[in-house]
Amino acid sequence: MSPDVPPRTPLRTAAELNAAIRALWTGPGGHPTLRLTDEQREEYGRLLAELRQVERGDVVEAA
Repeated sequence: MSPDVPPRTPLRTAAELNAAIRALWTGPGGHPTLRLTDEQREEYGRLLAELRQVERGDVVEAA
């Protein structure tokens, strides 16, 4: 990636990302689930990466 290109801007806040992560681990009836599907694991990885960007401050303010 070129140094002139700003990093990808997450559209969600840390609180929103944490809520989405918790929701992945909540099964039917609000009970915790012990396993994620392959699709859920991929989403979990994307959410964690986005959360790391927010925590590091790699966020460019949207106009």
